[in-house]
Amino acid sequence: MMSEKTELLEEVNFVINPKKRLDENYLLYVVLTILLVLVILFPKIYIHQQIYFISRDISKLQGEYDTLKEENRLINSSVESLRFKNQILDTLF
Repeated sequence: MMSEKTELLEEVNFVINPKKRLDENYLLYVVLTILLVLVILFPKIYIHQQIYFISRDISKLQGEYDTLKEENRLINSSVESLRFKNQILDTLF
């Protein structure tokens, strides 16, 4: 009878006052899980970041290329205009 009382009291005490100290294995599993998640996610994040920065550079270069193409077209048209004027003036004199 006494052992049942003490057993019951121990159970109640365990429920009321759980262990304050974390189990070392539990802590190790948590740390290993966090490390595993970081090892898996870090390359993905790094690759996505690199793709983002490269695409920004490509977009910037594309804009510059389009601007230069338009400038080239304008310069070619003014060169053609000058050639035409030069040919007309050469035939007049």
